[in-house]
Amino acid sequence: MLWIINGKRLKNIILIIIAAFFAALILFVQKQETDVFTPIQSTGALSKVETDQKHLALTFDINWGDQQLPLILKTLNKEHVKATFFISGEWAERHPSIVRSMARNGHEVESHGMRHEDYTQLDTSRVRSDILFGREAIYKTLGERPNMIRPPFGKTNKETLKTAGNLNQQVVLWSVNPRDETNPGYKVIVSRVLQKTGKGDIIKLHASDSAKGTDRALPLIIRELENRGFQFVTLKSLISDTQSKSKLMD
Repeated sequence: MLWIINGKRLKNIILIIIAAFFAALILFVQKQETDVFTPIQSTGALSKVETDQKHLALTFDINWGDQQLPLILKTLNKEHVKATFFISGEWAERHPSIVRSMARNGHEVESHGMRHEDYTQLDTSRVRSDILFGREAIYKTLGERPNMIRPPFGKTNKETLKTAGNLNQQVVLWSVNPRDETNPGYKVIVSRVLQKTGKGDIIKLHASDSAKGTDRALPLIIRELENRGFQFVTLKSLISDTQSKSKLMD
């Protein structure tokens, strides 16, 4: 009789252990699902993040050249700032070692499309292909697929937003643009950034060789904004700010 009672108890204990295991498994799966990046809104482009914290995202577009980028990376390393780079798939294929170096140094690598074509001039199938090819080119280099895309030239429309959303890609624009690619001089670049930058802003700069003054402007921008109490974070960190809500452009 004692053996039977112990047997029943053992059976109950086993059932409790099994139930606890499956409960833990369910919680684990749920957490994995919530950790996966999803667009803030599939029909909108992110231009700024509303937050109470003095956080900023410093972003760079690059499609060609490899002369200016080392200077920018050197400054970011010296100033202990992590940035977000939007790179084209073609550029990633030409410079895989630089892309890997960016990631190793804690910078965020996102997509700028494959061939740097104006999406508003392409049909939906070509936009979709360009987004996918750009994403896979970065994946082949880094082993990780980007979750965000900045359309070439910053040009987008409702169809582009919808296509990117269907591919689980957050379209990212900017709220501060000093137009450094027009080469107005590094002092002008600095002035334009400092005049307009506030909490949650996304600053757009260029790391392509066409932007000649960006490397000189960058340390002045970083130091002055940090003196004002701002902190530079990657774009994903800015988005994940628990007190933030996105400002979207429809």
